[in-house]
Amino acid sequence: MRSILQLRTPEAGNGKHPEPDGLSDPARVPIRFRDPQIEMAHGAGGQASRRLIEGLFAPILFGASAEPLTDAAHVKFDGAQLAITTDSFVVKPIRFPGGSIGELAVNGTANDLAVSGARPEALVVTYIVEAGLRSEILEAEVRAMGTAAQKAGVRIVGGDTKVVEHGKADSMYITTAGIGRALKGVVIDPASVKPGDKILVSGPIGDHGITILLARGELDLEADLTSDTRSVFPLVEVLVRAAGPGVRWMRDPTRGGAATSLNELARDCGLGIVLQEEEIPVRDAVRGACELLGLDPLHIANEGQFLAVVAPEYADAAINALNLTLGGEDARVIGEVREQPTGAVLISTRYGGSRIIDMLVGDPLPRIC
Repeated sequence: MRSILQLRTPEAGNGKHPEPDGLSDPARVPIRFRDPQIEMAHGAGGQASRRLIEGLFAPILFGASAEPLTDAAHVKFDGAQLAITTDSFVVKPIRFPGGSIGELAVNGTANDLAVSGARPEALVVTYIVEAGLRSEILEAEVRAMGTAAQKAGVRIVGGDTKVVEHGKADSMYITTAGIGRALKGVVIDPASVKPGDKILVSGPIGDHGITILLARGELDLEADLTSDTRSVFPLVEVLVRAAGPGVRWMRDPTRGGAATSLNELARDCGLGIVLQEEEIPVRDAVRGACELLGLDPLHIANEGQFLAVVAPEYADAAINALNLTLGGEDARVIGEVREQPTGAVLISTRYGGSRIIDMLVGDPLPRIC
């Protein structure tokens, strides 16, 4: 879950559907932050994170002008529509199968811009480095960042460096700010989501979170699995070309996983999300690890996939275009938007039953992005 809130402009709507039959919409009830202290769960991207952001930060910093949570804020400068985002990366270990913190910082920031409907253009970065870190490790991450930026087609235009005492930063933390240029012909807005719209996912979920968990070496499990970290902009661009007018909403399901992102959507649009479990792509290694650990793949973080809502008449064209694009071969429709259950996510299981999928509760995976 991202912590960017879109500021309401005079022409913007309130992002909610009309209340049915005069009943109050529970999704509109203001959140109040009353937790006595900050815990790790407040940074995990689930319910605690939402309480912190919407109950503390938003009322104080934005007041009544805050729109629903988004991946990037869109602003106009001299007629140009730009997207701005920021993020911090505290992954441990800093190198893992399939990637590292430097690569992750570029891709994560670029992806927040991409799924907001913008082409990533430029980044500024801050390295917070722990005293005692070997120089070759730092150089490796700087090089990884440079390579990832070149691959993602985004420029690194500035930054800052701070050094903290030994033992205070898990080797290093990286903070980024990114700017992108809005794509023409697409507007990402939960208020545009309608019953009958289709839910798409770009590929298998859960790879990153389980890879990081196993890389920590704290579990006696082995799996042939690598992080899915990558820039999703090439796939987003293909989706927009194939279904631009029908693309309603996008999100990269990082902390809190797909379940948290879809619950946020359900709350923001005031409709229900119904998923088909058998259609959700999950690798056997991820599914097996989740079963052993009592985790749900829908709550596991991803760093190279995105969710999208498209109008039903564009769904086939969208999936066909993604399937023909490198990295989008496993994209598929996993569900649809319905009138019920209002403000919630329901999954139909492969065994014929159904259950509600809530936002992530607690902090099951430490330092995954």
